Amino acid sequence: MKLAVISDLHLGAGDLADGFGHDDGDFLRFLTFLERNFERVILLGDIWETLQSRRLGSAREELLLARATHPEIARRFERPKYHYVHGNHDMVAGLLGVPDELSFEADGVRLLFTHGHQNDDLIQKRQWLSELGVWLGGWIRRVGMGAFYRLCAKIDEGRGGLSLDGTRCAFQRWAVGEAARREFDVVVTGHTHLAARTEHGPRLFLNSGSCSEGQLSFLSIDTRRGDYAVNYGY
Repeated sequence: MKLAVISDLHLGAGDLADGFGHDDGDFLRFLTFLERNFERVILLGDIWETLQSRRLGSAREELLLARATHPEIARRFERPKYHYVHGNHDMVAGLLGVPDELSFEADGVRLLFTHGHQNDDLIQKRQWLSELGVWLGGWIRRVGMGAFYRLCAKIDEGRGGLSLDGTRCAFQRWAVGEAARREFDVVVTGHTHLAARTEHGPRLFLNSGSCSEGQLSFLSIDTRRGDYAVNYGY
């Protein structure tokens, strides 16, 4: 099976807190490329930015506003080829029936797809505090303090123990541990915005990186040929 995985688009309401950073027409052409070359396209969480709303606690309204701001992309994602897994920034989608993980077997390979926020103790134990921080971050961007926002993001990255070095990355260890415990061969995540392909003994860790802030990374998976790659652009 040939699969493409994208995540962390953070499509928002079109103001300074909208972290998407792409022209919608250009991105639709990228989606057309994925549709033509892959059997399925996995949307692996944080597709919509629903937490950096103008009013605290209005994720449902922000989701509707974000979809209205990017209507053609929203309609494209409703096609049967797309499979949506929610993340922490679009967790409200879970209330609308979107799952928090996807798993299946193809060509003898067992794959687990999960956004990865399940590894974050702050999100799991103090969700309200995490969402408050994200909401404040949206207002920091709206008042033009983008550099300060990026500094805060780097500090949060350090808090999560993130690294491209699989031997030092706590996030990778968690994901591979989940794969081992549940007997999956490949675990695929988003969340960190760090695209990665790392072998951990008999198991493979993949991260789709990010399609926000003008970045464009995706995973290509071909279970028949055993090809698993991180791609930048197309």
